[in-house]
Amino acid sequence: MPELRKDPITGTWVIISSERKQRPKYYLSAFEQDLSTPATCPFCPGNEAMTPREIAAHRPGGGPADGPGWEWRVFPNKYPALRVEGELSESAEGFFNRMNGIGTHEVIVETPDHGKSLAALEPGKLQAVFSVFRERIIDLQRDSRFRYVMIFKNKGAAAGATIAHSHSQLVALPVIPIRVQEELLGAENYFRLKERCLFCDIINYEGEANRRLLCENDCFTIMAPYAPRFPFEFVLYPKKHTPAFESSSDHELAALAELLKIFLERIDKTLNNPDYNLILHNSPFTGNSREYYHWHFEFAPILTRVAGFEWGSGFYINPVSPEESVRALKK
Repeated sequence: MPELRKDPITGTWVIISSERKQRPKYYLSAFEQDLSTPATCPFCPGNEAMTPREIAAHRPGGGPADGPGWEWRVFPNKYPALRVEGELSESAEGFFNRMNGIGTHEVIVETPDHGKSLAALEPGKLQAVFSVFRERIIDLQRDSRFRYVMIFKNKGAAAGATIAHSHSQLVALPVIPIRVQEELLGAENYFRLKERCLFCDIINYEGEANRRLLCENDCFTIMAPYAPRFPFEFVLYPKKHTPAFESSSDHELAALAELLKIFLERIDKTLNNPDYNLILHNSPFTGNSREYYHWHFEFAPILTRVAGFEWGSGFYINPVSPEESVRALKK
């Protein structure tokens, strides 16, 4: 059974999950590319028996579960970081805190095409993927054990993907991640001082200044953060104050798909198809954060490595200014 342990100094929760070591090539001295083919890839149509039984799928022509004919498919991760079975309980080891590793870890396969990237999906297909995100969050909100759902995409071996076939992952947690807690605290302090949403003020300022704004449509905007940790780091925000991704309408998800596709195409062209991480930061299921939090996607291509200074200090050294990254992509 996985276990969550809390660092008493930083407050960070760490998942201890021995099952993850069972993944092929878990320990790597260098990044290795997945060389699987449609015949051997567990995420390809016809190979459904290679994955756990599906949670949800869309088959336009009908057909049985766990068979081919699907456009997207959701199933539990074969090597989960957390397990859904069991009761949530906390315990102590001396003055250390821990709890049993209750949660969910799901895989969302975005396309049956083995070689198609997220950027290559048609806007309607990309909208369908975001609709899956929305429905899975809504479903998991019903489980009182969970406080937060994180959805993320690791594209490429350098970004942490062990299977090349385009997919995202979802992890439901009984705790709120420390990175999200830091955002919540900053946003709450700003709201108490100004009685306004910090994220909304950033969106309005950057829209007027137009120094770090990359692209936008009626519903969404993509910009480089003022203090990015990594080269070509970008953030996608809904323009209206929206704390919860799952409250997005079909029209908004269509606009999201349209803008994100444009952005990913620019990234691939400018940076030669880099590996990257795309992470959804959403409002927790509990608390009063909905009046001051603003959901968003964070994007970072893997162009540099975190080294000793970054690990030891918490500072990040970024060789590319956000203004420079915007200029490069606008070209």
